[in-house]
Amino acid sequence: MHSDYETIIGLEVHAQLSTRSKMFCACANKYGAEPNTLICPICLGMPGTLPTLNARAVDMAIAFGLAVNAVIQKKSRFYRKQYFYPDLPKGYQITQGPVAVVEGGSLEILGDPAVRSSEGNIQIGIERAHLEEDSGKSTHEAKRSLVDLNRAGVPLLEIVGRPELRSPTEAYNYLKALHRLLTALDICDGNMEEGSFRCDANVSVRPKGQEAFGVRVEIKNLNSFRYVRQALEYEVKRHTELLKAGSTPIQETRGWDTDKGESRIQREKAEAMDYRYFPEPDLPPLEISQTELETIRLSMPELPSAHKKRFTDSYGLTDYEAEMLTQDRAFADYFESVAKLCNNPKQTCNWMLGELSRAINERGGNIKTLGVSAEYLAELISHVDNKTVNLNTAKEAIFPALLAGEGGPREVIEKRGLAQISDTGAVEAIVDSVLTAHPTQVSELRAGNTKLRGFLVGQVMKAGKGKVNPQIVNEILDRKL
Repeated sequence: MHSDYETIIGLEVHAQLSTRSKMFCACANKYGAEPNTLICPICLGMPGTLPTLNARAVDMAIAFGLAVNAVIQKKSRFYRKQYFYPDLPKGYQITQGPVAVVEGGSLEILGDPAVRSSEGNIQIGIERAHLEEDSGKSTHEAKRSLVDLNRAGVPLLEIVGRPELRSPTEAYNYLKALHRLLTALDICDGNMEEGSFRCDANVSVRPKGQEAFGVRVEIKNLNSFRYVRQALEYEVKRHTELLKAGSTPIQETRGWDTDKGESRIQREKAEAMDYRYFPEPDLPPLEISQTELETIRLSMPELPSAHKKRFTDSYGLTDYEAEMLTQDRAFADYFESVAKLCNNPKQTCNWMLGELSRAINERGGNIKTLGVSAEYLAELISHVDNKTVNLNTAKEAIFPALLAGEGGPREVIEKRGLAQISDTGAVEAIVDSVLTAHPTQVSELRAGNTKLRGFLVGQVMKAGKGKVNPQIVNEILDRKL
């Protein structure tokens, strides 16, 4: 960004809560059903129907509030936010306001040293987090629009961040940290492709030193971390160029065109008065007791910051390793299971951040769908530790066989004859044959060309079909050379 200007960003995140039923009715809250099959008169807003608040959604909102050290409002209520769109069957959305169940709080993220005076973590304030219901989903085709109302009424927690982010990088870091917290609390599955975790970004640019905010533009429905960064980078550049040219951006709502890599105007930004808010007459105020708060506090899982610290303290991992392992709860749990079974947390970490992560990236899915049990990986690491097989064989032959479902490590080793050759006499015979076959390289190595040692080791491993114990190979080469 141009050094004479400052970026102001605030994110509004919509997190679908992982309840079994919808916010105000008993319809199932699940993704992927046939269109318009998970609906009832209540979520369709039929005359004479009455909403009933989902208590589990309230508990989840409170858990989030406690996790970010927010004030949990003992009394709040629901309002009708009125607007007309085909995927909003009632003609209004039931949402909270002006007081939300969660007020205030903060989230710790990594600051962007390019726009901050110092490096390290910073606290980003949260304005509020309120409960509301989701709308349906519209699909626009060439000559028609289709509406699926299965999503209408699904519980949402809208988390409104304060405008304290100062770059697209910080917005990216904030979104990642929030995603990690919500999934760790097990209140949102965080699936951005399915729309259960999506973001509206508010951005403005102002001359440095100016206290008043610049003209704010909202970018709607960003459903990937990458798109959030790209859209904000584009908007910051657009705003800056307008300001430098003596013009002013227009307050509006824009969408992100992923194919063209640019934002497009959707409509002028609506003001609160346009929604004609008024209290929801069919729902009483939401009241929360201190006993309920304490019950939820005691039931909360380990938070990401505590999780990371325990991994560094208990398993001797670096901050980076602990950070990477605890990005996902299932991934972290898998690590702990393997580390305890094989009693080698460092090698478990190496395997998980290496071969397993690579396989997940290539195949898609996650640690649960990869198909390699914690017991199998622990057994494989133990075979390497016990020198039953060497590390290269484990990575290049046995692990792919586990991915292919060929059985456990021991079964693969026996079936393929992959057991490591550790008999000193047998290894020495292979070394002797390699030295005899390469007299020129041996002479040059003895004359000081130390790079040829790696060549000879490679020839020994090749002659031993990768099954020779590397430690014994090096000991014999040391003695003979």
